[in-house]
Amino acid sequence: MSNKTSGEGLDYIAPLQDMAFLLNEVFPLSSSDSLTEKSEESLKEEREQELFVLKQAARFAEQELAPINSECDRQGCQLNDGQVSLPPSMKTAFQKYAQAGWMGLCMPEQWGGQNQSSRLGSLVGELLTSANHAFSMTPALTMSACRALIAYGSDELKQTYLEKMISGQWTGTMCMTEAHCGSDLGLIRTSATVNDDGSYQLKGSKIFISAGSHDASDNIIHLVLARLKDSPISREGIKGLSLFLVPEKVLEKAPENSEEGGQWSKDNNVRCIGIEEKMGVHGNPTCSMSFESSQGFLIGEENKGINAMFAMMNEMRLGTSLQGIGLSERSFQQSLSYAKNRTQMRSLSGIKNPELEADPLIVHPDVRRMLLTQKVFAEGGRALAQFCSQLMDESSESINQERAQLLDMLTPIAKGFCTEVGLESASHAIQIHGGHGFIKETGVEQLYRDGRIATLYEGTSGIQALDLLGRKVLGTQGKSLMSFTKMMHVLGKDNSHLAEDSEIGKLLTTLKSYSKEWPEITMQIGAKAMKNPDEAGAASFDYMMYSGYVVLAYFWAKMAITARTLLDKPPFDSELSKELLENKIDNATFYFERILPRALSHKVAMLSGNQTLKVNF
Repeated sequence: MSNKTSGEGLDYIAPLQDMAFLLNEVFPLSSSDSLTEKSEESLKEEREQELFVLKQAARFAEQELAPINSECDRQGCQLNDGQVSLPPSMKTAFQKYAQAGWMGLCMPEQWGGQNQSSRLGSLVGELLTSANHAFSMTPALTMSACRALIAYGSDELKQTYLEKMISGQWTGTMCMTEAHCGSDLGLIRTSATVNDDGSYQLKGSKIFISAGSHDASDNIIHLVLARLKDSPISREGIKGLSLFLVPEKVLEKAPENSEEGGQWSKDNNVRCIGIEEKMGVHGNPTCSMSFESSQGFLIGEENKGINAMFAMMNEMRLGTSLQGIGLSERSFQQSLSYAKNRTQMRSLSGIKNPELEADPLIVHPDVRRMLLTQKVFAEGGRALAQFCSQLMDESSESINQERAQLLDMLTPIAKGFCTEVGLESASHAIQIHGGHGFIKETGVEQLYRDGRIATLYEGTSGIQALDLLGRKVLGTQGKSLMSFTKMMHVLGKDNSHLAEDSEIGKLLTTLKSYSKEWPEITMQIGAKAMKNPDEAGAASFDYMMYSGYVVLAYFWAKMAITARTLLDKPPFDSELSKELLENKIDNATFYFERILPRALSHKVAMLSGNQTLKVNF
């Protein structure tokens, strides 16, 4: 398969070969992956269908989204008389996307979706965010709102809203944050009172609502956390929160004796009272929203709204991890192009291009260090996201508790770690471009500005770290962690025949040492935290980063083993290029030798304890 769908000269080229490598070789479909038995022939057809869909998504990302990225950044969104307008090309792109049926790619068929797998959706999601971060947010939020509605909404709500949201005729948002509270949802003040007809009346305001108001869809469906005024536990932090569906427009009933149905045109007192002047993501409006006696409908049970909201939030956290991965990929592509074409100084080991007055940047070892760092974060993160998406596919059928805990543990790692290193990749892009990286002309400064938000929304990196260490690891008595270290052990055991391989053998030996060290470190921190809970808080960020480096090491070892197996299998009959497979092994070696050692510094830092965080100012 060609790695390019439309030739040279594009701002962004979808990494289709690497995606095919993951889908067909590293994480191939098998009959054991599904409760429904499938023949090898049907699995082959499914794989071919996935690659076909990816090609079409790549074409849309390359030709429709990437070319308008900088233009929409410059134009931004406009608020006039309470109405928010998207940049014209952004509005057009969204409507094309919706009309082509992409919104419902992974949604159930009964509401107009295509019922494709999460593993395919993950790769398509990365293509969108790589090409145009601002664009990707509206479809992602809408589909996450649909997930919450499918899981917790009444049949009436599903029948009323899902089909139009899945078609893209309507879009959705997640309304949690208020001006006086960021991630501390227990401080929410937006209130709800029950109406005579069983609906609710909401009053309050929310901030930082992505795509909270715009002109690309006919209606916007807000999922709003609020407190029931008459609830006996209404003041008990998050326990007193309920989740409501609040449309921007509600149904205007048709006159009596009219044969036509009502129109969704009645104003519901949902107002955009401001859009944020942001550091980046200018093509997507971040709104302050006011609900002024707005009609809402309960999703799930009263006072249990946080459960339904987290169904949406966890999906968004995995979606945000794709933003980090896409940021690394886009940063790498733009850096590589520049490094090949920009000439600066001569190579330390001798002139490489005598016909030029200087050698290309790529001949310099430090530039290659940064390029490879971007590359291993993009491809390693992509493998992690693909594994998480397969766990999501299993959960849609019948996931066992061990696999569920594994997905829960990997979610904050994927979100927190991949966005942090994605931002590092964007910083490297600026560095490789030198002074040109600091100006708008090259576009890499926009990558950094847009990507900075990914470490913040859906929970900051610090919150992901606390969630990982506190809830997902210590909270399960280490069971989730042991599930992953078991995978590390099995990978080495199943490939012991490669122990003598000079490259693969070294990877497996190193990975084995981390599979033992990781639980040991966790027990040390857990013991400290039992005496002083602040010990967990003091260690959490370094613990998350340590975990991220080790998790990616596992996936890089797995990819290298897969590549070696394909190269050594006579005759070589893979559709993938030998160059890609050989590069996988070389890049895995780079990751283990140059990147994985960072975990050691995080180990030292997390074990230093809370006493090193004294405040003397």
